[in-house]
Amino acid sequence: MRATALLLALSLPLAAQSLQVLSGAADYQVFQRGPGNNATLRLQGTAAGAAGKAVEARLVAAGLPVAGFDWQAAGKVSGSDWSAELANVPTGGPYRLELRAAGASAVTAVSDLLVGDLWLLAGQSNMEGVGNLVNLPLPSARVNSLDMTDVWVAAEDPLHRLPDSNDRVHWRKNAQGQPERLQGEALAKWIANRKKGAGVGLPFALEMVRRTGVPVGLIPCAHGGTSMAQWDPALRDQGGDSLYGGMLRRFKLAGGKVKGVLWYQGESDASEKAGPLFERKFREFIQAVRADFGQPDLGFYYVQIGRYVSGASAAYWNLVQNAQLKVESQLPNVFMTGCADCELDDGIHVGTDQFGLLGRRLANLALGELRRGPRPLSARVKGSVIEVEFAEVNGRLTHAGRLYGFTIHDAAGNPVPLIYRQRVSRANPHVVELLFGGKLPEGATLYHGAGRDPYVNLRDEAGMPAPVFGPLPLQQ
Repeated sequence: MRATALLLALSLPLAAQSLQVLSGAADYQVFQRGPGNNATLRLQGTAAGAAGKAVEARLVAAGLPVAGFDWQAAGKVSGSDWSAELANVPTGGPYRLELRAAGASAVTAVSDLLVGDLWLLAGQSNMEGVGNLVNLPLPSARVNSLDMTDVWVAAEDPLHRLPDSNDRVHWRKNAQGQPERLQGEALAKWIANRKKGAGVGLPFALEMVRRTGVPVGLIPCAHGGTSMAQWDPALRDQGGDSLYGGMLRRFKLAGGKVKGVLWYQGESDASEKAGPLFERKFREFIQAVRADFGQPDLGFYYVQIGRYVSGASAAYWNLVQNAQLKVESQLPNVFMTGCADCELDDGIHVGTDQFGLLGRRLANLALGELRRGPRPLSARVKGSVIEVEFAEVNGRLTHAGRLYGFTIHDAAGNPVPLIYRQRVSRANPHVVELLFGGKLPEGATLYHGAGRDPYVNLRDEAGMPAPVFGPLPLQQ
């Protein structure tokens, strides 16, 4: 019997000794590189007709074996299962990973693998992307995305597709008010008719690759119209029935380690009830993400909410903007940029043609090569001039056309039209001079970008914008 079984095994065609990959790597997957600028790939699967055989692997790039990664023993078949490990795969790609049972002619391959940096995209609509689907950036072989059905794909806009996500929290509600996944013909029709969906994720990734050459993997998790309450970390145990739980699940699915988080949210909290709580909730959210990701120093990069063409009261809009500015200085490795100077594609959403600019700003922060951009230090009254000094300026302050965006307000917060000229000081390129006429009201303060739809154009030479801020006390 034993001899007969051995004879049958030996008579199996070598091609039948095949491997199937079940976990550990998929086409277009991006692996987070470690401190050694490389990654370890650990794979598992099933095997046919190869019990006891060694598993061999090789790595191919541009049609040729990668140096040091030609066919080599990487694991073993045990019964009908196998596992393998390929260590120290260098940053780069796209790679083709080939696997075989030792001595077999059948080769199983996983294609378009990348080793680089993973970035998680979260927040509400301006991170989800509601820009017009026109003049979109060209994809790159070095930028892939874990789509919302949990499949790795080549990254292209729109990155977010909520209606058929694997996380139920993103589904639309049906006539009975229950979440229902869009599928079949209805999904195909929705995709075909989609006119919005461009966002900042892809332009950011393309800019990072352009500057560093390091591949990027994106993990889209944003959802338009959502508040900090809906992103509550306390809902983590609900898994895909909550935004936080779904984000945490996808983080683990992508390998359980990321380079950083890109966040754009706050518009839904600009209200009388939620606005005063935003600063605390946002700070606690960042801390919870770092704890749950097991990365206490995780880089967190976010955008101060920008413009909203609306006649509604701006008090809480500006309150959220100021809270975002404060949080930046309350936690380490947290960085904010602005987009109040960006053009829109509708009343509230950043335009597709502006995401290149915003992507560059976020890349500036992520790479740590530049200062954050102009941050207000003080506003001093000297005769009929208010001198506004800024820190964190890259080069000098600059602006296109007539400088605009500063306003004087009385103690009650009402704007008082006194400023007749705004300019960058010739004596100090980190100071803005505001020339005003008339008497300053008692308790006067200074704002930059007050209101929901301000016109602001103050930047530094690196293109980093001055944030919306105020009230800033006027020092006599």
